[in-house]
Amino acid sequence: MDQVVIGEGVALDIRAASAASRLLGALVDLALLAVVIVVGAILLNQTVGWSDDLGQISAVVFLATIMIVLPTAVDTLTRGRSLGKVSAGIRIVRDDGGPIVFRQAFVRALTGVVELWLTFGVIALVCSMVHPQGKRVGDILAGTYAVRVRGASTVRRPVLMPPQLRVWAAAADVARMPDGLALAVRQFLARAATMHGPSRVELGTQLTREVQRYVQPLPPAGTHPEAFLAAVLAERREREIRAGARTVVRQRQEVALLSRLPHGVPDPES
Repeated sequence: MDQVVIGEGVALDIRAASAASRLLGALVDLALLAVVIVVGAILLNQTVGWSDDLGQISAVVFLATIMIVLPTAVDTLTRGRSLGKVSAGIRIVRDDGGPIVFRQAFVRALTGVVELWLTFGVIALVCSMVHPQGKRVGDILAGTYAVRVRGASTVRRPVLMPPQLRVWAAAADVARMPDGLALAVRQFLARAATMHGPSRVELGTQLTREVQRYVQPLPPAGTHPEAFLAAVLAERREREIRAGARTVVRQRQEVALLSRLPHGVPDPES
């Protein structure tokens, strides 16, 4: 049993989902996909048919949509909780416990063409049964795994920036850390107050040495290891928030630019 902080900032008590839970979720999703396939096949047959070149191209595009585009979109938009996964009480998360993004969802869907569709799920089932975390091949390549959601517990407070390190952190160059290291630091800071003294010092010192490889320049001499780790995580979070906000603004600007009329045609809204 472990705790993972999901994108909503809620700490969930979870454990790796069993192969049976994953199979249940997959069957529900497959039933929904079957409905989509039947409806889509009927519409394609009535509109373009299957015998000519256009019909064959449409069939290939339709299959690609069902196998890759639709699973990728659903997992990305729902953060790893399709209807089948919701019914089975599971969620797909990154190895560091965070919500999956487009890249992980796309890798899982692309790998699923072989391990789910072409082999009727045999490869995925066998891999899930033998892997310690119940991963299928797509999870191994994408760096994700399925977890059993037990339900929300207390909200874990975000790591706060130590005031004495705010100026240093804002100017420091913080490179991307491995997800496993970031998770280890986050868990250490959350549990440090309850740890045995010598173990707390030893682990804090070890994590500080590892994190220092991704930070330049180092903090002022005499900085407490836990303050350094908290400053790095807090600054990392703030930069991710700012980057996300800039992405939203840029996307809105691109949408507004694309929606404008061609050059020389008066825009009724301007």
